[in-house]
Amino acid sequence: MKRLILLTVALGLLGAHAPAAQKLTYADLVKRLTALDELAVLPAEGNTCAQWSSYDRGSKYDEAAGKYVGWGANGDGNGCIRQEGDGIVMAEMRGPGCIWRIWSALAQAGHVKVYLDGAAEPAIDLPFDGYFNGASAPFVYPSLVHTTARGRNNYVPIPYRKSCRIVADKGWGRYFQFVYETFPKGTEVPTFTRDLSAEETAALAAANEALTTGLGTDPAGKRAGEETVRKSVTLGGGATETVAALDGPRAITAIRVRMPLPEEKEDEVKALRELAIRITWDGEWKPSVWAPLNDFFGTAAGVNKYRSLPLGMTDDEFYCLWYMPFARSALVELVNDGESPRRLDIRVAHAPLARPAADLGRFHAKWHRDAFLPEEPERRAIDWTMLKTGGRGRFCGVMLHVWNPRGGWWGEGDEKFFVDGEKFPSTIGTGSEDYFGYAWCCPDLFQNCYHNQTISSGNRGHVSVSRWHIADNIPFQKSFEGAIEKYYPNAKPTLYACIAYWYQAPGGIDPYEPVAVADRVGYAKPPEPRIVKGAVEAETMNVVRKTGGNVQPQPMGGFGPGWSSDSQMWWTRGKVGDRLELEVPVKTAGKHSVSTNLTKAIDYAVIQLYLDEKKLGSPIDCWNDGVIATGPIDLGTHDLEAGKHTFGIVITGANPKMKPGHMAGVDYVRLTPVE
Repeated sequence: MKRLILLTVALGLLGAHAPAAQKLTYADLVKRLTALDELAVLPAEGNTCAQWSSYDRGSKYDEAAGKYVGWGANGDGNGCIRQEGDGIVMAEMRGPGCIWRIWSALAQAGHVKVYLDGAAEPAIDLPFDGYFNGASAPFVYPSLVHTTARGRNNYVPIPYRKSCRIVADKGWGRYFQFVYETFPKGTEVPTFTRDLSAEETAALAAANEALTTGLGTDPAGKRAGEETVRKSVTLGGGATETVAALDGPRAITAIRVRMPLPEEKEDEVKALRELAIRITWDGEWKPSVWAPLNDFFGTAAGVNKYRSLPLGMTDDEFYCLWYMPFARSALVELVNDGESPRRLDIRVAHAPLARPAADLGRFHAKWHRDAFLPEEPERRAIDWTMLKTGGRGRFCGVMLHVWNPRGGWWGEGDEKFFVDGEKFPSTIGTGSEDYFGYAWCCPDLFQNCYHNQTISSGNRGHVSVSRWHIADNIPFQKSFEGAIEKYYPNAKPTLYACIAYWYQAPGGIDPYEPVAVADRVGYAKPPEPRIVKGAVEAETMNVVRKTGGNVQPQPMGGFGPGWSSDSQMWWTRGKVGDRLELEVPVKTAGKHSVSTNLTKAIDYAVIQLYLDEKKLGSPIDCWNDGVIATGPIDLGTHDLEAGKHTFGIVITGANPKMKPGHMAGVDYVRLTPVE
């Protein structure tokens, strides 16, 4: 780690080249929505990308103490720079710059106004919903402006020359993100207006078409001097095969793979994790690309078909269109770390460079599990590191693979990007799903040019989500650390793995090493649910009587292993005085020790328990700031006849801290004969 820090400092001292000031038209900016080769251009000094969002301002860094305060604060819906009357200031930026992405989970009728370059009148004045509903030009192009799994997204560029200020009236909604780039000093860009010229409108329409019907093809089209290496290989167990050995200066512009897959899904998942792709640039001592083959193409847990701008899996092939320049040589290899032979057909397209190699970074893609988590004593609680690197370059995206076998919402955590040694991140988000372009924990699958959920199964089991930073890539001069908060521990189990994609100057720091095959294929195993011997599961009991509310089974594995069979009987929409009676069978007459396991949560009531008509102890307060199981509660010894009995729950009140709900949850009733 000391070597990593020293090299980062040394590389930072080299600085960046100072290019001539650019003049960018609106059409030029629109082209960046699809220009994958622009990502390889090393950033100049002063080029940054950051985010304003409604994150909980309780998260702070105490400079004096050198500590993080409230780092897990999660009230992310109402954060803002400041209040102004009945409204709020959402964002303030200095130009020249461009807003590349707007997102919300709940955009309503209150107006959001965007003031540019000190103008007294807003350049945009729309209900916040109007930024996303496709009814207000120029925010009408469905690949750029869309709702996916309840997330509202707008990728239409909004440039400004000097400044940008965004304010919202009362009733605008909840949750926002504005991702913006700041260009190097002297860059000339236009001031955005909704009244675009014919040329500007045509540019947006062309980008939308490319991102709608052109996914899977190089957005640059057929490149001059482009060639393709085609190879069919049968890769034996433990074997490595050279697919392409290229001389530079050139750039790989596409990698496409076809392969027959095992019939069983479990075998398919295993095979695609045992295979790995390895790419080394310019004779370097370690590869810049190493990843399981499945994950390299942007999804996990086997083949999940989708199309996006840089990556995808279709009926015909896996494709990768990341632009990969090199100066002297490129070595593309496939590795089979499994025992069974695998047959693949692979094509590698490559073309001459359009810029000097010295101006371009090298493409990196690395897969890992739990690598480089923050260390004590400066551990940032709950931050899970997606990428940590040093030098000069651009962060361009990530695919996160979540193994969540007990189910329940796995995410909630904010993304945090620390650029060039920042103590407080210049990008901090509002939730895991928000970062990936959706909202409200929605498990619906979606595919899009920039963000995807390719597998979910109701947020249970395997989850694979991706976000590509194309126009909104994150430039860095010295270092980059990207993290996402992880609330559930590995022991739940909820396990994260990811592949990060980035560019960096030759000589930069890429600390990631290949991961052993046992750690790639052996960790995702369903846990056996805990079964309490002799328990009658409440969710299976017949309802004898109910005076109000709704009763249904509820999976509880998402909250940990505290519930027998990972489930409970869930009573909702009750009120004080309501009674619920469940049928309990008794096999043999005699004395029985009676116990139960209940659930406590923030919206759970005070309840009184009964066996038949006999009160069992005192009322139990089921409020807790978080979902937990009580553990076995002894309800005494009772002389019972064989046959059917009733277990009763009466709502008697509420803890003063209880949120509206008056809920109750019963895991089981256990009757143990007493000899």
